[in-house]
Amino acid sequence: MTRISAFISDVDGTVMTHAKELTPRTCQAAARLKARGIPFAVISARPPRGMRMMVEPLGLTYPLAGFNGGQFTSPDLTPIADHAIAPETALRAHDLLAAKGVDVWVFDGSDWKVRDRDGAHVAHEKETIQYDPIVVKDFENALLAAHKIVGVSDDHALLARVETEMQAALGTAATAARSQAYYLDVTHPLANKGVGVRRLAALMGVPMAEIAVIGDGGNDVAMFQECGLSIAMGNASDEVKKHAQFVTGSNDEDGFADAVEKYVLGAAR
Repeated sequence: MTRISAFISDVDGTVMTHAKELTPRTCQAAARLKARGIPFAVISARPPRGMRMMVEPLGLTYPLAGFNGGQFTSPDLTPIADHAIAPETALRAHDLLAAKGVDVWVFDGSDWKVRDRDGAHVAHEKETIQYDPIVVKDFENALLAAHKIVGVSDDHALLARVETEMQAALGTAATAARSQAYYLDVTHPLANKGVGVRRLAALMGVPMAEIAVIGDGGNDVAMFQECGLSIAMGNASDEVKKHAQFVTGSNDEDGFADAVEKYVLGAAR
C-alpha cells in the first residue's frame, strides 16, 4: 500500500452527512490524523466562508481550498491565493446557462448573488454555507470578478447535457463540472480539484505520491487522478467509484471515518 503522509478531503457528501452535519466519528477521525502528525485539509466547491463552521470541529490548520481551488484562505479566512474567471468567459457561461433555462448563481469573493431568493435550492444552499444570498436584478457587475458561476436545475439530465456543452464552449478558458447532480460549477481553469490538491500538497510540503484523497462527486475525479491513493465514498455514483482505488461507506454511515482508519492510518508513515 502507498505510504500516506497527508490526507485531503472533499466536504459535501464526504465529511458532511446529507443533513450537513459532522458526526462524532468524523471529528474523532480528524483528531486521530492530527495526533499521528498527518496533515489534513479540505477542498470544496463551497466558498471558503462556507467552510468556516467546520474549522474548529475538524481542527483544521492548513489552508481552506474553496471554489475547487479558485480561492485559498487560511482557516481564519485571510486570503492566500485567488483565481477569478475572466469576465468574457464568465459572460459566455452565464449566457449559455440562461439560454438553456437553467437558474444562475454567481459567487464573487465571499458574496453569493442570485436573482430569486425563492429559487430552486437557494434555501438548501443557505443552510449549507450558513449565510444569505444577495438578490440582484442582473449579474453584470458580479461577472467582472466571478469565482464561481453555478447552473442550478432539478432536471439532472438537462444539466448533464449542459455540462458537456459548457466544456466544449469554454474549452481551456474555464473548468466546468457538476459538484452535485443539480449544480454545474464553472470556475477558473486553475480552479479544479486536480490543480487544487497540487497546491495544497505544496503548502503541506508533501509529495503527491504520498497524498490520499477522498470524495464523492464528479469534480473529485480530477484529484483522484493526481494523488497516490484515492477513495470514493459509498454514496458516489458508479462512474466516480470506478476512478478510485478504494470505496468506503456512505457519508451517512461514517464512511469518512472508516476510510481514515482503514486506508490512511494503516498506510501512514
